[in-house]
Amino acid sequence: MNIINSKSGGSNYRWYVLSLAALTFTFTVAMQQICMTVLFKEIAADLGLNLVQVGIIWGIPSFAALFIVFVGGLLADRYGAKRVIAVTCILGGLAGALRGTAGDFTSLAIITFFFGLTIWVVPSSVFKTTATWFKGRQLVIANGVVSAGMGLGFTVGSMISATMISPLLGGWENVLFLYGGISIMIGLLWVFTVREAEQPGSAGLGSGVPLRQSISRVFPNKAIWLLGLTLLGYSACMQGMMGYLPTYLRDMGWTIASADGTMATFNALSTLGAIPLALLANKIGLSKRVIFPVLVITVAGVALLPVVSFAMVWVLMAILGVSRDGFMAVSLTMSTETEGVGVVYAGTAMGLTQTILNVGPIISPPLGNSLAEANAGFPFFLWAGFGLLALVFFFFVKETGWRRK
Repeated sequence: MNIINSKSGGSNYRWYVLSLAALTFTFTVAMQQICMTVLFKEIAADLGLNLVQVGIIWGIPSFAALFIVFVGGLLADRYGAKRVIAVTCILGGLAGALRGTAGDFTSLAIITFFFGLTIWVVPSSVFKTTATWFKGRQLVIANGVVSAGMGLGFTVGSMISATMISPLLGGWENVLFLYGGISIMIGLLWVFTVREAEQPGSAGLGSGVPLRQSISRVFPNKAIWLLGLTLLGYSACMQGMMGYLPTYLRDMGWTIASADGTMATFNALSTLGAIPLALLANKIGLSKRVIFPVLVITVAGVALLPVVSFAMVWVLMAILGVSRDGFMAVSLTMSTETEGVGVVYAGTAMGLTQTILNVGPIISPPLGNSLAEANAGFPFFLWAGFGLLALVFFFFVKETGWRRK
């Protein structure tokens, strides 16, 4: 029985669900992932990892996502987002904590793969949840809120994991144990305090859309593929840069606090910018006019990182960060607004979009890091190239903002 009386389906209850969804992104997805970027120096020293192996570990969750995200979206449409989120938060917490028991590259890679299988089911189910509880113009704002939750996790995780939590708890292993435990508690909140909202055409809980019907409706949709390829290029650019930058700056002579601080600034401004960017897209009613300039700025900013001065690195990270989560919120809203998708197929559409998206983060970190052997700045140029590919694909994406009423 749920602790919160949700039979009324009132406004307060849906905002509670939205808040819990945002916190799920914060603790289960973001903090458990981003902490690795600032802990890699410790982990590499303890386990004897080289830079390419670090890049592989960073890209493994995205590789795991290829096998599970689309299936996760199908399950959310079939059995309900609440059930899927609850189970994966608990399993994701367990797998995330188990990373702290790894003793070498192989064991860390295997555990990280299973960790990725769990946490990458969560996003499509969260966006399915927002599409169920919020409609029209409120949907892009709700997606901005959950994206801000993701940004909050990235900000706090990159800021405190290596400089505060690791020394306090006695090492990187205990940081992973702590974050895993928090994720399990989030999962229990979904179990005991959230009800499954009925969706159009559903006769009740557990009676959603048949899997074959979801696949036949979403998989041939050209617009979903173009949007997914856009996000592939963008995420490849961002994921590679985020995983490499702290190590790059430390090797350039920056202090740990300063190097990690650039990522904290990036993520903090990303959190702050998520809702305003969503509101802007909502106000003008044209998502492409918001997203296209973001892609241009991203390409230029990442390419300039290795050639600018100390102060300009901070400026560029601020510029890149302020639009990151808002970009994702508006882009993923376009996925559910695409003709033929809607609330009923939102999970499947989100799953397909994110499956395509995750190809980029799989290949970009190890590819970029391998270029560092020739020149430490070369990886940034490769990642900027991925951003340029995103621009090309996005040119062919059709506007969906007019659908918001």
